Amino acid sequence: MFNKILIANRGEIALRIIRTCKEMGIPTVAVYSTADKDSLHVKFADEAVCIGPASSRDSYLKITSILAAAEITNADAVHPGYGFLAENAEFSRICDEHNIKFIGPSPEAISSMGDKAIAKVTMINSKVPVVPGSDGVVSCYEDAKAICDEIGFPVIVKASSGGGGRGMRVVMDASELQKSFDMCRNEAKTAFNNPEVYIETFVQNPHHVEIQILADQYGNAISLGERDCSLQRRHQKILEEAPSPLLTPKLRKKMGEAAINAALSVKYEGAGTVEFLVDDELNFYFMEMNTRIQVEHPVTEQITGFDLIEEQIKIAAGMSIADYLVKLTGHSIECRINAEDPEFNFQPSAGEITVFHPPGGQGVRLDTHVYSGYLIPPNYDSMIAKLIVTAKTRPEAIIKMRRALQEFIIEGIKTTIPYHIQLMDDPNFNQGSVSTKYLETTFTYKSEEKLNF
Repeated sequence: MFNKILIANRGEIALRIIRTCKEMGIPTVAVYSTADKDSLHVKFADEAVCIGPASSRDSYLKITSILAAAEITNADAVHPGYGFLAENAEFSRICDEHNIKFIGPSPEAISSMGDKAIAKVTMINSKVPVVPGSDGVVSCYEDAKAICDEIGFPVIVKASSGGGGRGMRVVMDASELQKSFDMCRNEAKTAFNNPEVYIETFVQNPHHVEIQILADQYGNAISLGERDCSLQRRHQKILEEAPSPLLTPKLRKKMGEAAINAALSVKYEGAGTVEFLVDDELNFYFMEMNTRIQVEHPVTEQITGFDLIEEQIKIAAGMSIADYLVKLTGHSIECRINAEDPEFNFQPSAGEITVFHPPGGQGVRLDTHVYSGYLIPPNYDSMIAKLIVTAKTRPEAIIKMRRALQEFIIEGIKTTIPYHIQLMDDPNFNQGSVSTKYLETTFTYKSEEKLNF
């Protein structure tokens, strides 16, 4: 086992990793920017090292500073969390060169899945269903037009690198193709320093379902069931649940086997997530693989009993998962609570939290790094908490989540709590009949002033 783990991240995920390390008896090192000096992950780690100013580029994304922190504290492993350097193959490689264990997959596996065009080809070779489209990147408009003529419209043009909805355009007909193609390439170049794009058939009103996998160093891989992440806004997930209300046991088994094949095809190590689109006829298609722990991993933990951070650490230390058995029990829902104002187009709401009252009760879990008096910096992602509830059935979990949200009081800033409360009352959500476009096309948020909760 490791002597000391440095957490190359911030906020709730850094605190989440520290908690598991403490339970495993492993000392921890927190790194922080000047903007995060009062964050809880700094307070609860055994050691803490300031690695730079508020800008991510000069702190959490600066590999040299993080490695220096690991070396001066004698950390022999690094956990990257999610975001920042978590899917950076170069960071994984440099850690290895310095005899520091990167808790995650190899640089080769990260590279194979990080480039979405390459990942798609890999999946085709592994017999994993993919959305029809280009075989790799499309470098010019003429090739793009030929592909679209073959597969038909609508299509979606996607950046090979990156994510989060950037470098992505839906094209409904041929008249829009050249403009959208050029815009995607320019946006991809600006955002990811890589202008390469690829083209797929646009699956209309799909469901977003992902499979959590674990894989060890000995060629063993297992599925821990699925998460439904269909409720999204601007291609960003806002609510996740497990299991999916859409899947049948037969489809769950089939998708799990596809995800395992995907992992084995790149000799994957650690925790990873294979994301699929599922259409109304329950056909599923590979979308991408995230080579890290996911934001929404707690719902899988709640219905399987596995601590996924602990599993990542144990696998990185060389332990086998050959004898693991997975059983899904109950239903879990996670709401991402963001410091945003839903009444004003979800604009960020940085500032000081003046009142913070967390919800409680049986089956309620709160993952957060904030507290009363905490000053939310404007430099990072707006998510400040993840509220997770677990019950025997999905209807019971929805009732529990509504109650927990109503108990959750945060003052001094605006949050998305009222938005989530209204979602709990939405009839389509309650029936499980929502797609990735539901929030943008159907659901309407009503101002708090017009409601009495």
